[in-house]
Amino acid sequence: METLISDMMGWAGVTENVLHAQGEVATDFGETLSWEYLCYVRAHPLVWDVPTCILYGEKDNLTSYETLAAFAQKVHAPITVMPSGEHWFHTEEQMSFLDEWVKGQCL
Repeated sequence: METLISDMMGWAGVTENVLHAQGEVATDFGETLSWEYLCYVRAHPLVWDVPTCILYGEKDNLTSYETLAAFAQKVHAPITVMPSGEHWFHTEEQMSFLDEWVKGQCL
């Protein structure tokens, strides 16, 4: 999550100093950056001990494949990539792919 927040700060041109000073910063892409949440994420590192399967959209514009792959390796999770999929699965094709993936891969 820290990587995603950092990426979003970069996209919005917001430095840590600015975020700290303002507390919250609304972005042009609809997300509000929060200094309190960034501090929480840093103070509470992720501990993941649940068997997990990951479905990743090839055209995910929020989470890089490298970030996802590092997480997957750390938690020993297999990754399935949907060609032309996005971060938010919402089209009929994407939802159908998700349904079939859940039925066949993630049980």
